[in-house]
Amino acid sequence: MMTPRERILATINRQPVDRRPVDLWCTPEVLDTLREYTSLQDELAVYNKLGVDKIVWIFPGYAGRYFDPNDSGEITMWGVPTRMVKAGKATYQEYINPPIAAYDDPAQLEAYPSWPDPDKFDYAGARALATEARAWNFATIGPWISHFEIYCQMRGLENALMDTLANPEFLDAAIEKIDAVQTVMLKRMLTELNDCLDIVFISDDMGMQENMLVSLESWETYFKRRLKKWCDLIHRHGKKVLYHTDGAVLPLIPGLIECGIDILNPVQHVCPGMDCANLKKQFGSDLIFHGGVENQKILPMGTAEEVARETEQCMETLGKDGGYICCSCHNAQAGTPVDNILAMINTAQNYPL
Repeated sequence: MMTPRERILATINRQPVDRRPVDLWCTPEVLDTLREYTSLQDELAVYNKLGVDKIVWIFPGYAGRYFDPNDSGEITMWGVPTRMVKAGKATYQEYINPPIAAYDDPAQLEAYPSWPDPDKFDYAGARALATEARAWNFATIGPWISHFEIYCQMRGLENALMDTLANPEFLDAAIEKIDAVQTVMLKRMLTELNDCLDIVFISDDMGMQENMLVSLESWETYFKRRLKKWCDLIHRHGKKVLYHTDGAVLPLIPGLIECGIDILNPVQHVCPGMDCANLKKQFGSDLIFHGGVENQKILPMGTAEEVARETEQCMETLGKDGGYICCSCHNAQAGTPVDNILAMINTAQNYPL
């Protein structure tokens, strides 16, 4: 019987597996319900009990604080204030008061006081987290790096979108500084964690529910070469790249493949152009898919039987001939029934090879 890490690595390297892998992304509220269900408190023990092939997140702390991109406290390492907002059963982080919103000249970026210092990331702590995951035989993914998402946090979404059209010089200068900090951090992570890190997570949402968030031309101008540089660096260290973008991003996928991404997440198939069968037909020889199980209606509000059918559909399409890690399409949200989580896991585990 394969371990979860062996199953994940075999899948992303297109090698035989003993059964189909299934990962789990969830909010803290859902994790708490799973703790109650399993009578276990340790997060990794919960995943082990459920038989999940968890790809464990490895986020390095910064300047004595631990940063989770879903909950980084009062102010991020990029100097962006945040607040926690209650919405129904869920609590979410919102970015507020973008600190470079009023800047209008690239020269102002030099004096910005909150550029992170790559030496202040806790690489030893990240290695300890990865070592713990290894003790449970789980694969690892980290750190969280981004170009446009961080820029949007620092600049504000409306300003950031306008900059792609009206202020390209400022956008390019800021993205270059964001890139430089993370490139140094990434090199340190790859070197100091070495065999403890399996996959690198690059997150840059470029899609909305119905269309691209930025034009393909803007993406190619400001982001493509920088993404390729990161992918090349990661591959030189023998790691795989998981790229996250929500939304209707079909036009972007050929360019992502040219950059060298290995795994595409989260495959929001309800969006135009993101049909699972067509994605597999067009790009299945180039990409491993991660995600897919519909997470706006079916997983949180459907019946367990509907979740099982949705999971089977993803297995039949995205998982045809392998190359697929079943998971929810982004985090399972607060209020999602435990029975629905179990239906996804059990259906994936029992789906025939």
